[in-house]
Order: sequence, then structure tokens, then C-alpha cells
Amino acid sequence: QVQLVESGGGLVQAGGSLRLSCAASGRTFSRYAMGWFRQAPGKEREFVAAMNRGTAYTYYADSVKGRFTISRDHAKNTVYLQMHSLKPPDTAVYYCAMSQVVTPTPTPYHSWGQGTQVTVSS
Repeated sequence: QVQLVESGGGLVQAGGSLRLSCAASGRTFSRYAMGWFRQAPGKEREFVAAMNRGTAYTYYADSVKGRFTISRDHAKNTVYLQMHSLKPPDTAVYYCAMSQVVTPTPTPYHSWGQGTQVTVSS
């Protein structure tokens, strides 16, 4: 059973940057696509970004395109989400998860982490 642990969240002013990390235990990390989702209070979980297992293909939500970058380091079993030009609407708990396919729908993803809080102040 793979476990995912997110870190790197925090409080940042609008226009600032943060880098989230998601560390995976186990030896199957490289076999899966990885995705980032977020959930704000009172809202449904929404897709942020995903990357295939080979790192050649990435997919972003329109709301973060050009500001966020997903990447992964197979040697470290870690996927990252670099976030720039943060805005108050980006405030949410950010989760990582793994999937057999790159998709913006949460259903195929599994092994969800516990999440890390990102708060962007105006």
C-alpha cells in the first residue's frame, strides 16, 4: 500500500509563491500518473494538475495554467507543485493522489494524502 504525504503549504500574500511536495512510500511510484487536487471550505474537490508517469505529459486546470507547474523526481519518489502568482481564490487544502491515467476527474485516483493547507491573503 502506497502512502502519500504532502508538505509545503502555508500562509502567503497574494502574488507570492509556494512549492508543495508529495512524498510517496513504496516502490510503485514510477508506475503511476500523479495528480494534485484542492478543496476549499464548502466546495467540492477540484482538479489542479496532473502528470503522467513518464513526465512527458502534463495537464492543468485553466485556473492555474501558466502559474502552477507540476513535476516529479523518480529518484526521490516525490511529486511537486510549484505555485507562482498566488491569488486568494487559490486558498484550499491541496491533496496529491495517484492514478493509472492522467485525468481531471478524481474518481480514478487513489492513495490520497492527508492534504496541506495553502492560504493566500489579499
